[in-house]
Amino acid sequence: MLVVAAALPALYLPGRVHNFFDLKIYMSAMDWWAAGNPLYDYVQPDRVQGELYFTYPPFAALLLLPFGHLKLGVTVAIFTGLTLLGVLVTTKWLLDPVLSRHRLPYLFTLAVGALFVLGVESTRETITFGQINMLLVVLILADLLFAVPRDSRWAGVGIGLAAALKLFPGIFVVYLLATRRWRAAAVATATAAGATLLAAAVAPGDSWRFWTHELWATDRVGRTDYTGNQSLFGLLSRLSAPEEPSRLIWLPLVAAIVGYGLWRAVRASQAGDTLTGLTLTGLVAALISPITWTHHIYWFIPAVVILIDATLSTDPRTAEGARRRRRLGAIAVGTSAIIVYGVVSFYDWGIAPTPTDTPWEFVGRNAYVLLCLLLLAVLPIRTRTGTGTKPTKSPHPTTHPKTPIPR
Repeated sequence: MLVVAAALPALYLPGRVHNFFDLKIYMSAMDWWAAGNPLYDYVQPDRVQGELYFTYPPFAALLLLPFGHLKLGVTVAIFTGLTLLGVLVTTKWLLDPVLSRHRLPYLFTLAVGALFVLGVESTRETITFGQINMLLVVLILADLLFAVPRDSRWAGVGIGLAAALKLFPGIFVVYLLATRRWRAAAVATATAAGATLLAAAVAPGDSWRFWTHELWATDRVGRTDYTGNQSLFGLLSRLSAPEEPSRLIWLPLVAAIVGYGLWRAVRASQAGDTLTGLTLTGLVAALISPITWTHHIYWFIPAVVILIDATLSTDPRTAEGARRRRRLGAIAVGTSAIIVYGVVSFYDWGIAPTPTDTPWEFVGRNAYVLLCLLLLAVLPIRTRTGTGTKPTKSPHPTTHPKTPIPR
């Protein structure tokens, strides 16, 4: 644990150059808006992307508006503190079932887990840019890990709010529909619609402009070929740069990824493995979004938890079990190494729109895209008595049917 803690400062050093850049855009856009200017006219120069705009839905702007009245240092402290709190809470949610199942030392393992999450590039970029990603993660995980499985009256509210704040979480409404959680899907849709209508009532002109025009203007978010964009469209853009890739290639690939990824996610849900289901859905979202910045891909973290849990649950006393355990352990270690080292933190890929013309550049500049595709295929779906797993002890094994582990 001391080694992990000692490594954190070195991991955060490259992020100092960000200097809460995104948070400053939010705050400057709020000042601009409060002065009576059109929200989506705000633009800020950037040496990498050229020009950057405020791109969040109007409901997000309503929540950010009060921060415009605070000093920047206070806002930085609040955003950073909330992100750290989100890391602690969500890490506990992810690890509690694993700690209980394998009788691991509780506080020590939680501390190591939290330090690991803080060391992952997506978390580092979230903190050093001043992003809101952990708020969305908390809303989604609270909904899918607790409210939805318990058929709570609040099931769907977290996903709906997250989708109203940022479009990326909308994929989880599709996941609810695919898993036949009709009521939760309806609540999520109604919540997102209600939040959007509230924003429209407060700022009708800006709302109309966002949903009819700015939503479709991907150039407002940044260059799709930039290495920080770890989506499938980003990969294709880096192959065709400086030209944009053909949508006739991208759209069929998106359809295949959505179909396969959600099919696996539904299978996981039916097996009782909620965490794997929502993780696969998050990976699908990262792949199919036209722009997926490195700080968007939180979903590698629960994938590592799933891989470690499956590794520990695999019985190594058979040849097949030993091979499976080695394979899952290697994927867990490899994934951890990739997401800690990252894609953009420790390597300057340059800012010119140049194509990836060597195998090394292709792998290096698309590491997260390739990792998403790999995990979409190999992430294990966990059941109580699956092949190669340790059998569950029972005093009356002949009278208890095999049931999925509730997660």
